[in-house]
Amino acid sequence: MGTAFAVLLVFVGCCSNVVFLELLVREFPGCGNIVTFAQFVFITLEGFIFETNFGRKKPSIAISNYVIMVAMFFTVSVINNYALNFNIAMPLHMIFRSGSLIANMILGIIILKKRYSASKYLSIALVSAGIFICTIMSAKQVRDVSSDGSVEHGFYAFMRWLIGIAMLTFALLMSARMGIFQETLYKKYGKHSKEALFYNHCLPLPGFLLLSTDIYNHSILFNQSTPVLISTIGVTMPIMWIYLLMNVIT
Repeated sequence: MGTAFAVLLVFVGCCSNVVFLELLVREFPGCGNIVTFAQFVFITLEGFIFETNFGRKKPSIAISNYVIMVAMFFTVSVINNYALNFNIAMPLHMIFRSGSLIANMILGIIILKKRYSASKYLSIALVSAGIFICTIMSAKQVRDVSSDGSVEHGFYAFMRWLIGIAMLTFALLMSARMGIFQETLYKKYGKHSKEALFYNHCLPLPGFLLLSTDIYNHSILFNQSTPVLISTIGVTMPIMWIYLLMNVIT
């Protein structure tokens, strides 16, 4: 019963998160940076209170190692969300990111010299085929949407889509490399997943200063969205902030 309930919570949480992200992106396609920033702030606050005990608990893994991991994690998070600006549909975004199995296997073979069973190679081949088909159909959809405009507009839209695919591919490989680095740290220092989660979200926060203009502009746009009354607490809040809050919580 406990396992089934845990699986249900994961399923509901993931689906809810994607739904609210879709609502955000549908209204403001370029809101990836403010979404990423909000997620990082929320996880940092939660970890600061419950994991580090308000900063009193010393890290088990050296901060210098976390800095390397953080650089990769920050890059992956920003690129994944920013790719939505390049004609990447949400279903393709989700399916493409599921290709982490492929990236992990490729880098595992190259870097760790791992070998896998034939059944695992077959499974990866099937997943790869599914991602390839979805990507091709998404490219066709981009061309169909652009068919009403000029040839130049259609070519421009398709090139933006290709850039988005390149960004997702890079983020996928970078994420797999980060996983390998994290695996080596856990072998050396022991597994401290909650601590890693905190530092991976806390240390990159200054990096958002580079994106502060975009984050500020989207916060203004969010403030101008339709106000909604939350009857339970008697407070009116712009709908986009509600979507963002629910995305972060889930």
